[in-house]
Amino acid sequence: MSTISVPLPAVLEEFINDMVKSGEAANKADVVRRALMKYRENQAIEEVLKASREVREGKYLEGDLDKLAKQFKPWR
Repeated sequence: MSTISVPLPAVLEEFINDMVKSGEAANKADVVRRALMKYRENQAIEEVLKASREVREGKYLEGDLDKLAKQFKPWR
């Protein structure tokens, strides 16, 4: 696992600190990991919704469902 340094605006830093203080997250890294995982899940959902729209529009659909399903697995 690697470590990265990312400058954050004060409002995001405060949000992260509040999540840790309230016990919603174990630490700052946990908050960031959860946010990135949620972003990744949202992207996968958007891909499914786009594909669904394309099917309704009669457009050709192809893809790898196994690859899409792997996006939902935790990276541990």
